[in-house]
Amino acid sequence: MERTKKTAVADKLYVVLRIFMVLSAICMFVPGLNPARMSGMINKNMSFFTSAVSYSALEDTFGRALTKGWVEQSTLITITVSSAIACLGIAALAVGGCMSLGSLKLKRLGNKISIVASSVSIVSMLFLLKAHSDFSASEKLEKIKPMMPSGFAVVISLIAICLVLSIIIMGLLPKAGKEEKYEMQSKYKLFLLFMPFILMIFVFSYLPLWGWRYAFFDYTAGQALSADNFVGFKWFTQLFQNSATKSDIIRVLRNTLAMSFLGIGTSWLAMAFAIFLSEMKSHKFRRVVQTLTTIPNFISWVLVYAVAFAIFSSDGFVNSIIFGGEGPNYLMSANFTWLKMLAWGTWKGLGWSAIIYIAAIAGIDQQLYEAASIDGAGRFQRMWNITVPGLMPTYCVLLLLAVAGILSNGMDQYLVFDNANNRNAIEVLDLYVYKIGINKGQVPLATVVGMVKSIVSVTLLFGANRISKALRGESIV
Repeated sequence: MERTKKTAVADKLYVVLRIFMVLSAICMFVPGLNPARMSGMINKNMSFFTSAVSYSALEDTFGRALTKGWVEQSTLITITVSSAIACLGIAALAVGGCMSLGSLKLKRLGNKISIVASSVSIVSMLFLLKAHSDFSASEKLEKIKPMMPSGFAVVISLIAICLVLSIIIMGLLPKAGKEEKYEMQSKYKLFLLFMPFILMIFVFSYLPLWGWRYAFFDYTAGQALSADNFVGFKWFTQLFQNSATKSDIIRVLRNTLAMSFLGIGTSWLAMAFAIFLSEMKSHKFRRVVQTLTTIPNFISWVLVYAVAFAIFSSDGFVNSIIFGGEGPNYLMSANFTWLKMLAWGTWKGLGWSAIIYIAAIAGIDQQLYEAASIDGAGRFQRMWNITVPGLMPTYCVLLLLAVAGILSNGMDQYLVFDNANNRNAIEVLDLYVYKIGINKGQVPLATVVGMVKSIVSVTLLFGANRISKALRGESIV
């Protein structure tokens, strides 16, 4: 009975331990909680993880200080090495937490890893204090600005709590028998396999949303955000009230929606291509065709533009060979810009987009084709009555995702094909945001446009999902 109670307490403590492990891992990517920011010269946008993996970024920040001898290079090496060891320890701590989902033997092993990892992380972080003392001993304190970041206390406290909890749990867990194995239930295995993708989505999709705060400040690159440059909804009102900005938005929205609807209208081409490809009798020829049509997806848009330049420029193949050097410049021309972009995009992505349909065709029950053949159905009848209906669920899901991303055409293709002649017709929303944010330095306005685009995209996704549920009885959300 006592053993059961101890195990129950350990299970409850495991829940708390996992929470603190997750918080410790998140702190590695939050710039405001960087425990390695021991000097005011260190960029406040640098996270603990960046401090661990990018010594060059740290060295560039102290370029003049290193030259003048205000800071020793060994101090920066101490920060990077300590940060790297601490981050590895936090990662190992997370691994130990994942192992707590397994059998008793696996839990005990995970606890040992957690204890060692948290101890190593704490010791490595203590070396950051040496870097702080080195900064404090500098003869140019007003330049170096030594400081004790709040993130140091937060991160080391989280890791210390994990260490204490791991030790307590280790004492509560009973010893594993010799027949015990390192096992884990399938549902936990699948969850842990999915976990890296969840973390990637969080780091690259949700964490950047913190940058939306720039939309509420009168920000210039290099400045700090403070109450002095807080402007509230100024940039939101300017987006819709300024006549020049309004006309630009209308123009780029026209281009964006036109190219998106052309893409949606021709999205069936990938499905049709996959169907005809699967009907080829020669497997060797099918593999050759599929390979040749998939390779363009891995070619960058810069190289695609180089191909286009070699063929359609004023000195290209078409103009030189066919028209003798006196033909029109199809590449620079503003005529049929939307259709030209559609053609290049289709050529580049058709084979790649067909892969998911080819996989879906492989999942269709072959007995349906055999039954249809016995009933006298021809090849095209089988394609129309079996293959196409079998692919419609996949097509509808991809169509919903395309509708949700109707304002996201990407930027690479339009950036490389952009020129003075076709600019009014080729500039899409993503390219416009890039130009006003990077080229013109209007970061707040670019952030506002990006926020509006994200909100509209999410609204379209749920709207299209509701329509699909009403018409087909199926949804993806």
